[in-house]
Amino acid sequence: MKNPPALEQLISALKVLPGVGPKTAQRMAFHLLQRDKQGADKLARALDMALTRLTHCQRCNTFSEAELCPICADEERRQDQLCIVEMPADLMMLEQAKCYEGLYFVLMGRISPLDHIGPKDLNLDKLLPRALDGKVSEVVIATNFTAEGEVTAHMLSELFKDRGLTLTRIARGMPVGGELEYVDLSTLAQAVYERRGVS
Repeated sequence: MKNPPALEQLISALKVLPGVGPKTAQRMAFHLLQRDKQGADKLARALDMALTRLTHCQRCNTFSEAELCPICADEERRQDQLCIVEMPADLMMLEQAKCYEGLYFVLMGRISPLDHIGPKDLNLDKLLPRALDGKVSEVVIATNFTAEGEVTAHMLSELFKDRGLTLTRIARGMPVGGELEYVDLSTLAQAVYERRGVS
């Protein structure tokens, strides 16, 4: 027996989430429809609101409802440091660790040839003028210590080499293969404090 088209469409939509396969998507769909219609409605409205209201911050490229996100709009932050991260979740982890007082740039990805993501897909056209605005003196590369993150870090170090900026990379206090989003706050803070120059 086939599912009704509307149910199949919901299951298919849930499968776009990372780590969600066909069976998990089906379980989620049945749960939302059978046990939590109010939650399903709340989810639908929140997703619709996020899609219509959110855009990218003009300076750091993270998600924002305004032209500038609250971090970029905060004049108390250090204007001479620019920390480059892969995703907004990485930015949030650094903020929770309270170990960095500068500004950010979010690439919205990392170089991953297997996923057909190259340097052209990482908003470098926004990053370069941002980093070379005359205020930034240190670029902190805070990509993840995965194979893709290391390739991205190398590409960034080549991009900024000989541009008159101090280049640093967060220290490997983080586990190899680890991602910022999942690291405990004290380990992340130590990695930022022990960042080193990039040659």
